[in-house]
Amino acid sequence: MVSCQTSSLRVLIADDHELTRFSLKLMFSMQENIKLVGVAENGAELVELVKTQSPDVVVLDLQMPIMDGLTASQIIKQIQPNIALIAYTSFGDPQLEVMSKMANIDAVCSKDTPTAELLSLIRSLTKANQNQTSIR
Repeated sequence: MVSCQTSSLRVLIADDHELTRFSLKLMFSMQENIKLVGVAENGAELVELVKTQSPDVVVLDLQMPIMDGLTASQIIKQIQPNIALIAYTSFGDPQLEVMSKMANIDAVCSKDTPTAELLSLIRSLTKANQNQTSIR
């Protein structure tokens, strides 16, 4: 059976700053084919939401209380290896790339990146992950 319905990308965000969470929620609410399935204030909340919400992509801050984003990302990739993880950060640290690879972060995005670029990154990563899943 062929369906005419387009599927929505399931997105989950995690950031300890209220203004950042609010801005991302607002941006995602205005997008077609993107459904925000959860918002977390720290890495521990994020891991629990991943277990219950099964997102396609997670946009996460690296520096959060209780559990940081890198630690959370390692746990998330063990739970659901096909989730696309985007580190959304204000870091300019040269060690960030090395840390991201160790944690299986799929992309790093600066918090000053234009909205259209972040959305494009989300869509391209989820397409790449879907292609890898269907090849296996």
